[in-house]
Amino acid sequence: MKRRQFITLLGGGASAIWPHAARAQQGPMPVIGFLNGASADGYAISARAFRQGLKDTGYVEGETVAIEYRWAEGQYDRLPAMAADLVRRKVDVIAANSAAMLPARAATTTIPIVFTTSLDPVQLGLVASLSRPGGNVTGVTSLNVEVGPKRLELLHELVPAVNVIGLLVNPNNANAQTLSRDLQVAARKLGLQLHVLDASNERDFDRVFVDLVQLRAGALVIGTDAFLTSHSERLAALALRHAMPAIYQYPEFTAAGGLMSYGGSIKEAFRTVGVYTGRILKGEKPTDLPVQQITKVELIINLKTAKALGLTVPLPLSGRADEVIE
Repeated sequence: MKRRQFITLLGGGASAIWPHAARAQQGPMPVIGFLNGASADGYAISARAFRQGLKDTGYVEGETVAIEYRWAEGQYDRLPAMAADLVRRKVDVIAANSAAMLPARAATTTIPIVFTTSLDPVQLGLVASLSRPGGNVTGVTSLNVEVGPKRLELLHELVPAVNVIGLLVNPNNANAQTLSRDLQVAARKLGLQLHVLDASNERDFDRVFVDLVQLRAGALVIGTDAFLTSHSERLAALALRHAMPAIYQYPEFTAAGGLMSYGGSIKEAFRTVGVYTGRILKGEKPTDLPVQQITKVELIINLKTAKALGLTVPLPLSGRADEVIE
């Protein structure tokens, strides 16, 4: 008897047993390597967004796909070994954040890689072009480094009397030099003095805020970086404790009590990475998937924090906000 006839005869009873039989015939479930320079706690929201993207394409962790997580905990020098380990384990796809994408690319030219970054992947040599990536790499870009100068402008609009501002960057991030250069140019145009401060581990945070006080800085721009993102809550608390008006890129900062955030959506970026990862698992090739560009940016202002800092948010600024936290 043919299988189609057999299923028809069984009717409703077949539907209860067929998924299990089909899964057994398919063999082991595919494995994704999730490579990230930050921490699991700090990037929990992003990881959930990634899994949602997978689910949108029909993959559910633990049921139809397995995920091998590798977190560098801000120690980016660990990423090459982590990437090599995922390659040895022969994962089917590697999903990498901005800090991890170059180590992943160096580790393999055959396993598909899907990245998320705020840098230019063409300039970095990751892809041949956005429309035709070529090779085994594709991914998602968001407007974050490019809008760094705009964050400085927004902060200046909120605290116009402040003429000395700090910029916090992770020197281990490839974007630190570009961000510092672009904001120095923007600061000069605004007649501001900008001091660049480094933080590459948690121990640096207290020192940075002490340095800001010594430099007589009256506000702070936090640079784009996965390690810094994973410590949004602590940075928000330190900024409030030191009465330091601060702006960052992601809404997680303002949700944690930070003053302002302006940038692309990290959740949408990771959801899209999840979708692309699922499509590759279904048989599509990275070279045929153009790099997606998330161009939407959001301004969020925490009025409760502004009040605690003794700041009055100008109506034109609050009127442009996509969200106001009261």
